[in-house]
Amino acid sequence: MDEKQKMPIFKRWWFWLIVIVFVIAIASQGNKDNDKESVGGFKQADSSLTEQTEKVTEESPETTVADEEEEATNETETLSQKNAVRKAKEYLRAMAFSKDGLIEQLEFEGFSEEDATYAVNKINADWKKQAVKKAEEYLNVMAFSKNGLIGQLEFDGFSNEEANHAVNNLNVNWKEQAVRKGKEYLNIMAFSRNGLIEQLKFDGFTLEEATYAADQIGL
Repeated sequence: MDEKQKMPIFKRWWFWLIVIVFVIAIASQGNKDNDKESVGGFKQADSSLTEQTEKVTEESPETTVADEEEEATNETETLSQKNAVRKAKEYLRAMAFSKDGLIEQLEFEGFSEEDATYAVNKINADWKKQAVKKAEEYLNVMAFSKNGLIGQLEFDGFSNEEANHAVNNLNVNWKEQAVRKGKEYLNIMAFSRNGLIEQLKFDGFTLEEATYAADQIGL
């Protein structure tokens, strides 16, 4: 029997199977290398971000200069000064005060003029806002003319600028205030029409406002 003729190796099926497996293995290895490079790139970016964050943290001071100054001031405060500051804050939570009015109130409480002045300067209040608040407090109790309210605020220690700021920042109908004031007077005593108009003018209402009040009341 003749021997079978041998086939060339490239025509054998198992040869091509080995070639295909080898090609797939090379392609798979290339993808892994690319993934490693990609992951490495992300790690490098994360590392850079971490370094920047640490740098910002190092450059940012934990406390500001103002905080340090306040802390130093608090350390040098006497006990009497601390109590004066505390009392001043308590008063402002309860009602409005002018700067001078609050100093006088603290002195009335027994604090020295020095400690009272120190406390009022320390709390750093907005005195114009205090003037507005005080004006509103007064109008909740009784009626005022515009000029009468300015005069009352100045009597309480507010400056003319602060008092005018307060009155000009109120949403008030001064004619209605005149009517209200006229009724307040009539609840206490009797007035003639002219007498009530004159009294209202004395309180700072204009002739127009006072006349409007008398008309609305029915005199």
